[in-house]
Amino acid sequence: MISKHSLEQSGGGEGVEVVRNEPDTHPQYGPGQVTEKRIYLNSKLPSWMRKFVPMIFYVTEKAWNFYPYTIT
Repeated sequence: MISKHSLEQSGGGEGVEVVRNEPDTHPQYGPGQVTEKRIYLNSKLPSWMRKFVPMIFYVTEKAWNFYPYTIT
């Protein structure tokens, strides 16, 4: 359901870009996965704010998943 919503909201340079998705080993939690995503939000801003914000406006999300532990 989440991936379907992401697909519907993506397009025209907008949406989610996965920058890094690699296996990783944490010294305390053991093996897991590290993921870095860029979420482009320019089209979600009000029109008056788009004049002041660069055309490439995104939020970076970094997550380290070592089941059952997650660090974001």
